Amino acid sequence: MATQPCSYNECSFCGMYRDKRFRVRRIEELRAEIEWARERAPGVRKVFLADGDALMAPPKFLHEVLDALRAAFPQLRRVSCYASPQALDVRTVAQMSALREAGLTQFYLGVESGHDEVLRRLVKGVDAETMIRVARKPAEAGVKLSVMILLGAGGPALSLEHSRASAQVVNAIQPRFVSTLVVTPVEGTPLFEEAMRGEFEEMEPAAITRELRAFVHGLELDGTVFRANHASNWLPIGGTLPKDKDAILATIDAALADPEGAPFVPDAWRGL
Repeated sequence: MATQPCSYNECSFCGMYRDKRFRVRRIEELRAEIEWARERAPGVRKVFLADGDALMAPPKFLHEVLDALRAAFPQLRRVSCYASPQALDVRTVAQMSALREAGLTQFYLGVESGHDEVLRRLVKGVDAETMIRVARKPAEAGVKLSVMILLGAGGPALSLEHSRASAQVVNAIQPRFVSTLVVTPVEGTPLFEEAMRGEFEEMEPAAITRELRAFVHGLELDGTVFRANHASNWLPIGGTLPKDKDAILATIDAALADPEGAPFVPDAWRGL
């Protein structure tokens, strides 16, 4: 865990870090943990720099971490981390490029929505235009970007607008990976309180699936891996776009045409 927890920590739907303050851990602590891991698993190939927003740590610190990882794990092939829009805004393309050369080759970004009103409700701290601008920087630096969209984030009232605008933003970014998750009000978050007050309405599986279809239909991507197989998703599907777009849409259409026979994930699989 390179940093704790998230430098932004304001998103209305996230309950991971609400009672914690952001800090960058001491490099000596991390070197000791890396050595502990090396003794037990010297063949490590992939490392994820936790916690919620490691890219916000000073580049000098991240380079020290990457140097230690490369020294400990000769077979290391990939180091990745979460990157908030705020962190992407702060980091320059040159800094990202240098970190990529040092081994940090992939970022995970929660775009959540391309609709400004939905982004405001989610308290993401950026609008769609800013999201596009900062999310284009990793590709310029040669870093792979994986983005996430929250199905249901606009509720029934903004479902179609949310899905279409999200597709437009993803098209503008052209990430290497895109995935969908389904928003779930978590106790202790502002979104949960909104749901309890009747200000946020969760959507049923069929409605979420229609939103998913509108999102996929609007995607115009060139070699992006698409996944909707997170535990929160009702309909687990995936493929590479544009090659598998028609097949993905056909699977969604079949599920909507026959909801009783659709492979909607049981609640037990979704951790409910």
